[in-house]
Amino acid sequence: MFPRPIQQRSRAAQWIYSIALPLALILWLFPLLGVAVTSVRPASDLAQGNYFGIPSYLAFENYADVFRNTPMLQYIRNSFIVTIPTVIGAVALSLMTGFALAVYRFKANLLIFFMFVAGNFVPFQILMVPVRDMTLNLGLYNTYAGLALFHIAFQTGFCTLFMRNFIKALPFELIEAARVEGVAEWRIFWFIVLPLMRPAIAALSVLIFTFIWNDFFWATVLTTSPDAQPITAGLSSLNGQWVAAWNLVSAGSILAALPPVAMFFLMQKHFIAGLTLGAVK
Repeated sequence: MFPRPIQQRSRAAQWIYSIALPLALILWLFPLLGVAVTSVRPASDLAQGNYFGIPSYLAFENYADVFRNTPMLQYIRNSFIVTIPTVIGAVALSLMTGFALAVYRFKANLLIFFMFVAGNFVPFQILMVPVRDMTLNLGLYNTYAGLALFHIAFQTGFCTLFMRNFIKALPFELIEAARVEGVAEWRIFWFIVLPLMRPAIAALSVLIFTFIWNDFFWATVLTTSPDAQPITAGLSSLNGQWVAAWNLVSAGSILAALPPVAMFFLMQKHFIAGLTLGAVK
């Protein structure tokens, strides 16, 4: 009932700033720092067992060796070919399904929405064998189209949930006023709802881009050759049969993390607006 003393609150804030925050930051960045140090560690250090000590020198040529000695450019190209159509397809499809579920009232509305929600709770690992067999039967195994289509299918449930709830929070009076004026439904969607969805589209695009770019499971299940493997699956093949080139794997991992980070910072304003819209009335 009574506010805590200022001294007590200042001690709590001091503990958070001086201990908890640096500790959480160290724990969060420790794996990344380890990978960054290994990416500039010379191969001679790894051969001598120096995995965790200070590198004898900084071997920045590891980043050049990744491009010279491995098909890294092909892996990056494959990731863009798979990720960009997946983001466009999942976001476009979820916009239309979310609009239908949020605006129109019909008997199966709630049931269909629950089906989209329930699909997000199905462990995708149990679908590995049937999905692989399906791609083989359809001739889509080890192809860009097969990987992109299944990513779109698996991401549509989450995207629809996101878009439906976002459209549901929009002022319905705008849609009613447009209907009174005789505006067609597709024009209401295109000229009224879609401009208001820009923050949500930006936020969802960043999330889906990151999910698909960092996917390793389906990349290894549905692809086998460097001609179709994304960068996550390609990194696992950078090790030789007898020698583990962890310096090249770490350098490739740092390079693989750059596109999602760049996309986040480029769309940071819209991403934050899309996640926080509606949090404050």
